[in-house]
Amino acid sequence: MEMQKFIDDMIETMKEYDGVGLAADQVHESKQVVVLEVADNPRYPQKPKVALTVLVNPQITPLSDETEEDWEGCLSIPDLRGRVPRYKSIRVQALDRNGAELDFIADDFHARVIQHEFDHLNGKVYLDRMRDLSTLTFLQEFTRYWLQP
Repeated sequence: MEMQKFIDDMIETMKEYDGVGLAADQVHESKQVVVLEVADNPRYPQKPKVALTVLVNPQITPLSDETEEDWEGCLSIPDLRGRVPRYKSIRVQALDRNGAELDFIADDFHARVIQHEFDHLNGKVYLDRMRDLSTLTFLQEFTRYWLQP
């Protein structure tokens, strides 16, 4: 019961801050738990929807060496954005919030979100993945200079 409440609290926190994902260590808990959802998010209005997903003890496996560099931000590092290379397609194996096994393929933005949150569980943030810091920018400058009209 305590774990279910913790997961519900994580989901609430993610939504409150308009996030698309949240890892347990971002709320100061040393648990291998990630929540994610992409649905009518004001920060990502053009991204494909991803149903609310809870991943417990997730493992990811890249399906190829193909990567794509795109913009990322993080609730733990507010008001910054940077371009981060991520695998385009991954296999995800985990348990859901009720202990049922999950095994699925995630592509593109869905894969990016999972890799971002998986990194948190392993002590990394997106800054650690950037090839260089030349695109690291404050949100205000990102909006003004980097976003395409």
